[in-house]
Amino acid sequence: MKLQTIIFLSLLGTASAAEAPRQWTPEVSMKVHNIAEVLPSPDGSSVVWTESVAIMTAEKSETNTQLFYALSDGTHRIQLTRGEKSARAAEFSPDGTFIYFTSDRGGKGNVFRIAVDGGEAEKLSDLKESLGGYHLSPNGKWIAFSATPERPEIETAKRLKTDFRVIDEDLPNQSLYIMPASTDSSGQRPVKRLVSGPFTVGSFAWSPDSRTIAFETRPSPDADVARKSDISEVDVESGTVRPIATTPATEGQPTYSPDGRYLAFVRSPGSLQAGRIVLLDRKVAKERELPASFDGSPNLVGWAADSRQLYFAETKSTHALLYAMPVDGPPHSVFIPKGTFGFGARLNERGTHVGLTLQTASEPVEAYSMDLHSMKPVQVSAANTNLPKLPIGDTQVIHWKNGGEDVEGLLTLPPGYEKGKKIPLILNIHGGPSGGFIESFIGAPGLYPIATFAAQGWAVLRVNPRGSTGYGVKFRAANLNDWGGGDYQDLMTGVDHVIDMGIADPNRLVVMGWSYGGYMTNWVIGQTTRFKAAATGAGLSNLISMWGTNDIPSTLDDYFSGTPVEQTDRYLKMSPLYYVKNVTTPTLILHGEIDPRVPTGQGYEMYNALKRRGVETVMVVYPRTKHGPEEPKFIMDIMHRHVDWVAKHLATSEAASVQAQ
Repeated sequence: MKLQTIIFLSLLGTASAAEAPRQWTPEVSMKVHNIAEVLPSPDGSSVVWTESVAIMTAEKSETNTQLFYALSDGTHRIQLTRGEKSARAAEFSPDGTFIYFTSDRGGKGNVFRIAVDGGEAEKLSDLKESLGGYHLSPNGKWIAFSATPERPEIETAKRLKTDFRVIDEDLPNQSLYIMPASTDSSGQRPVKRLVSGPFTVGSFAWSPDSRTIAFETRPSPDADVARKSDISEVDVESGTVRPIATTPATEGQPTYSPDGRYLAFVRSPGSLQAGRIVLLDRKVAKERELPASFDGSPNLVGWAADSRQLYFAETKSTHALLYAMPVDGPPHSVFIPKGTFGFGARLNERGTHVGLTLQTASEPVEAYSMDLHSMKPVQVSAANTNLPKLPIGDTQVIHWKNGGEDVEGLLTLPPGYEKGKKIPLILNIHGGPSGGFIESFIGAPGLYPIATFAAQGWAVLRVNPRGSTGYGVKFRAANLNDWGGGDYQDLMTGVDHVIDMGIADPNRLVVMGWSYGGYMTNWVIGQTTRFKAAATGAGLSNLISMWGTNDIPSTLDDYFSGTPVEQTDRYLKMSPLYYVKNVTTPTLILHGEIDPRVPTGQGYEMYNALKRRGVETVMVVYPRTKHGPEEPKFIMDIMHRHVDWVAKHLATSEAASVQAQ
């Protein structure tokens, strides 16, 4: 769809009854609000959360996020913040009367607070640094924040046209600061740098007595060294730093128990190995690993009020589940949602309530508060209650065998699908490779408009092949040195299974995916001609050049047991470009112009190779875009391009079939 059309539709506003949509379209999906950061108050009586909406006007293409507030039963709901600048990262004051948040109001990120009964927000910080994260101390007296110090010499160099960079040298590290929440006698809030050094500070947490802060560090902000994260602790009064966890493994997510005895964190030896929750007994300075979780990828949520267990979220199959990990004993699930919840679940300060988002494949996301004793979530938001009530495709979990592996996927059918009717099938492949499809709302805006695909009369299969998260460490590591092997077979046997179900027409198949899904799409069309069209987004094509140009080459080291110098044949023969001579499938290539994760050159290499061979191919490059498009107009364009590309080539294949008859 042309940009002018998108702008017209966005400016059109609310349509009249006669113009109301009759089925899901990208335009309808863009009306879906996203919700995140749900946090109950310290006493659990109220909740704050963020709602995000797409803003598309003639000169704007952005997402605006604001804070909303309600009582824990969902009543007295209000929008707490407003304006052109977003508000995020809400935290309650200990007495629950104020909500702190961050915003770029004034041009730079700063910390603000607003009374829960409304009014004007008060700006608390006036930073020249670039704000990272912040946390209010449990006693409400201090605000700790991470920030990257201002570097005026860089602006000077830009002005003098001498702003060249030496790679890996003099990278801007984040430091840790504190400032009082209240002003001093002179009306100021003096800022003190608490921690700095030849490292960058990551996430951090206050101890319950507000006397110490545990924080992550890694050697630099370079993405490839994120796995080298360690944990230290700083005494707020003296500034004395004490190392806590400094092994070669990745250590992060520090979380204090309410009684102050324990510091929990997650230790992960590597992306293909199990992460474990570690408990440090601060009284005796001894640590121990707790029992393994199902998937080996726990995301800590917080501690129970009695400090006898902590909660974590983890994917199992196509759901995110909430688990409890006792201080002594194995973990067990405590909340299994109907659909799934987001990993942004947050416990309140007293460990009695959890805030979370819930959604199903057919129901949009909303915010909920849940008492940890009853484990019964109560909806507090109404972000998506006014969406058009349109028919939406049914999504079911299906299973099949590939060799000795049990494989699972989500199959979405068109609204009103007639059993036995053979219809087109889109194979949609996820990124990662350690990603996974979960039972999230199919009408939400995104790169792949599943609800719109279904409304067009197409089935959609989303497979979790080997390498996916949610099925245990062994399954997640099953594509080690085997990209394009067992995972490819998992995908193809999934397609065959839907054909055998009498649903998919084998002559009308399409394949698409982003990132690793883009790699697999490039791989698929080099191995088979069964697909009538393909769309590859941010897809890897040449693993040798990919290793040397992306920002996390050590991830490829993990999956291929070394570098291209050490494993040249493996990198070469697992590159889709190696098989491009086999490709005849019309291919749409989409890429961000400043993508550091899968550099744009990967798209250009595939595009030029296909073009040189005379294969129908179109490449679209999105400016200002990194690995995942964020600007709403770009997301809208990508959704429409996918729909149009599929429709065009399914029509072509149908015409060819009729002519052959």
